Amino acid sequence: MRIAHFIHRFPPALGGAELYFARLSRWLACHGHHVTVFTSNALALEAFWSAEAQRLPAQAELQGGVRVERHPLRHLPGQRYALKALGQLPWPRWQAFTLGCNPVLPSLWDRCGRSARFDVVHASAFPYAWPLLCAERLARRQGIPFCLTPFLHLGDPTRTDDRTRAAYLSPALRQLLSSADRIFVQTMLERQAVLDLGLPPERMVLQGLGVDPVECTGGDRARARDRWLIRPEQWCVGHLANLSEEKGSVDLIRAALPLWEAGHRFQVLLAGPSMPNFRRFWRSLSPLARRWTMLTGPLPDETKPDFYAALDLFALPSRSDSFGLVLLEAWANGLPCVGYRAGGVAEVIRHESDGLLVPCGDVPALTRALADLMADPDRSRALGAAGRERMAREHVWDPKLQIVLSEYERLRGGG
Repeated sequence: MRIAHFIHRFPPALGGAELYFARLSRWLACHGHHVTVFTSNALALEAFWSAEAQRLPAQAELQGGVRVERHPLRHLPGQRYALKALGQLPWPRWQAFTLGCNPVLPSLWDRCGRSARFDVVHASAFPYAWPLLCAERLARRQGIPFCLTPFLHLGDPTRTDDRTRAAYLSPALRQLLSSADRIFVQTMLERQAVLDLGLPPERMVLQGLGVDPVECTGGDRARARDRWLIRPEQWCVGHLANLSEEKGSVDLIRAALPLWEAGHRFQVLLAGPSMPNFRRFWRSLSPLARRWTMLTGPLPDETKPDFYAALDLFALPSRSDSFGLVLLEAWANGLPCVGYRAGGVAEVIRHESDGLLVPCGDVPALTRALADLMADPDRSRALGAAGRERMAREHVWDPKLQIVLSEYERLRGGG
């Protein structure tokens, strides 16, 4: 089968959707399928709106048996403001092109008008609509199935005015959901959100994600703690994400601060690239908070096992995760997880079974959850062990990826 994958960035760019699509593409190639990935040449996410951010060469390459076409980003003067102004026109398709977060990729749009033949097109992820529109164009011009993995971020389920959910379910993005022949969702919460839009249930496929423990376990705790200046006896709370307000990086430090002020001495280890709103917050931090917070920067794959080995607890108080692959990686290392009751994290973590959930945005509750687990190591270890057992039982990659291939084959056969 000839398969076209579309995504806003691709490794070595780091991100959950990026790493998932790389795994899916390589797995399909290993099973004898011809996979072409169409993407931008962004390395840093900020390259979408800043010409100064890190980019990769705009060229075609082979990566793990997969052909990867990286198309050059184009920048308009004052791009985010210009796109916002252009998006005021009341046409959902036009609004999808003009979303302020978009990678602007005119050469990719042109390429999809003259591409070689494919059997199926599959695109991800919201809210980066430009590559999704290009994927839809290719599918419709060739009369082949169009599949979508949106990775919806649903925010705080208790707030009807949640801005994250409103952005991911805007009219501009809803029309792409309506256009897809198959929509792969990761949780029952995401499935229900799509059903609530009035889309037929037969178009939806509940998939869920997996983890390969070999890739994220087996780290050297002593070496890791020496590298990041963490004393052997000291408790360490870890967090791995694009560091930002949305991912909970800011709230985690805010939650730790009262404990530090009360005399608790533990380290918070934050891994991942820093987004602008986090950098602004970091500049405002007190010396006490900076003393007990360590930033690793982007985390290479080979360093990930050591990162988890250094930890005693993993925290993801995120408002903007459709699933949270890092939770599975933490469980593979036997770590208890703490998160907000928001988005996919609210379904992945089972409260009091393999981790703790606190109300979205409730920083004092997050403080209490951290304090409770640090005060009760036996409970922490039990939660982490339960997570590891569940991960091994429910989150194995091969069955998850087979779900996608089976849908491709069903669509190709007209089923």
